[in-house]
Amino acid sequence: MLKRLDDYRVAILVTNGFEQVEMTAPRSALQEAGAKTGLIAPDTEDVQGMNHDEKGSKFHVDARLGSVSASTYDALLLPGGVANPDKLRTLPEAVQFVQSFAEAGKPIAAICHGPWLLVEAGLVKGRKLTSWPSLRTDIRNAGGLWEDSEVVVDTGLITSRKPDDIAAFNRKVNEVFAQSGRKPAGAEKSRVSQGQKNA
Repeated sequence: MLKRLDDYRVAILVTNGFEQVEMTAPRSALQEAGAKTGLIAPDTEDVQGMNHDEKGSKFHVDARLGSVSASTYDALLLPGGVANPDKLRTLPEAVQFVQSFAEAGKPIAAICHGPWLLVEAGLVKGRKLTSWPSLRTDIRNAGGLWEDSEVVVDTGLITSRKPDDIAAFNRKVNEVFAQSGRKPAGAEKSRVSQGQKNA
């Protein structure tokens, strides 16, 4: 049974070329559990989804990357598709956006080619994760511990291999997000201030 995520806020980072079902299915599961989701993209124009190598639907962008920060959200979702993360990992603001969730101790879920962004953000060293098989060498070269499993969880990092894993992915995303809970507004600032006081 899925746990409630009422008032939980999830950022979904995409650009044109994302695998449509890897965004829509997790987003629907999150919304059914009560979470609020925001589709974030480099531009405010609608983004193009893909069904493998064929164009799918276009989706409304809720906010432009650069106009929002991790402090607005409780977790991050990174859908796959070959073109989507490959484009995003070339954008410094996208890489920084991903890094900011990790720095704040907020969970990140990535599926298929989505972990490419985790590699670019320097977040896989010493971590267990999975992905589309073609990313295996990239992950291992970045110090990650790659597994051929439908879903892998490692300290707030949830990863899956492909669309066939979405059911298991959604269950683990719900479980980890529910365990992480919502951080009170200003929690990151409070921790930073406390650390400065103790320095």
